[in-house]
Amino acid sequence: MKINRTKSVFLTLVCLILTSLLTTGCASLKKEPLSLWNNNAPAKNALVQYVQTVTNPKSADFIPVENRIAVFDLDGTLILETDPTYFDWALFEHRVLDDPNYKPTGEQLAAARASREKGIFPPLDANREKMVSEVYQGLTVEEFYTFIRDFMQEDQPGFIGMKRGEIFYKPMLEVVKYLVKNKFTVYICSGSDRLTVRPLIEKNMPYIPPHQVIGSDSTLVSSNQGNTDGLSYTFQKGDTVILGGKNLVKNLQMNKVAIIAREIGIQPVLAFGNTFSDASMVNYTINDNKYKSLGFMLCCDDLKREYGNLQKAEKMREGCDKYGWIPISMRDDWKTIYGNHVKRR
Repeated sequence: MKINRTKSVFLTLVCLILTSLLTTGCASLKKEPLSLWNNNAPAKNALVQYVQTVTNPKSADFIPVENRIAVFDLDGTLILETDPTYFDWALFEHRVLDDPNYKPTGEQLAAARASREKGIFPPLDANREKMVSEVYQGLTVEEFYTFIRDFMQEDQPGFIGMKRGEIFYKPMLEVVKYLVKNKFTVYICSGSDRLTVRPLIEKNMPYIPPHQVIGSDSTLVSSNQGNTDGLSYTFQKGDTVILGGKNLVKNLQMNKVAIIAREIGIQPVLAFGNTFSDASMVNYTINDNKYKSLGFMLCCDDLKREYGNLQKAEKMREGCDKYGWIPISMRDDWKTIYGNHVKRR
């Protein structure tokens, strides 16, 4: 009996020690944010220190939950932008050149062929947005989402082991999750049409609801509306919402600030971008803010795992020095970009 009691005590102690070690280990894992970032990455350290400060009720820089607003650009900030072009333009090419159900205009056909065959891409101007809106005219919203989801299943050009719907930078997905965990409300503020962006976010960030996706906008009308102005038409039973085919606004530069002010109504405290078309959004965030705020810009300096551009990356670093943005080096700060199973061709 004595031996059994001794054995029982010994086993109890072992169990307690193992439980303690496991608990400590789990706690340690939970305390390690942004594991896909290198430990010495200045941007990582700045963000983690910031979040720890502004979420501490005892800190002078504490930010109430309702004011913890973070805004992220999409192309080049959260997803692949440079091979060979923006997701929304690749989708346009697919609609014009590959969809047997669509009959393109001569202008649309010429633009799609020039970009796919010759690498000549139109500027981000009004005419480009006009074409991008026109090619989906008449589709219901759900038909458009289905078209996008099907496109997302295709292989991503330029890479091995990645689909078009898997083009998110994994370290940046970590940032979004980290902020959400710390009770930040995250908005995606894209230059692409918001309806184009939603299926991408739905698949890769299911914790970001559709109403937190902001982007360029095109008209939506009723299937039975015809040429009647929306002020004179009443939606009724049997109607469906369809794409109207006319661009309303391109969500870049000052337009990003205006849309954030209209739709969010609260000045963000964190902003993430990657080009000077995001400059207004980031500057709006970090200037004249009653709360401690930071702005980050990605630098496309990785030539091995990604199709970087050192000249653009250096120009962005100069912009960071000028405006007070924090640079993020894709080459130096990240342990991986798309996951180790994905290889650049």
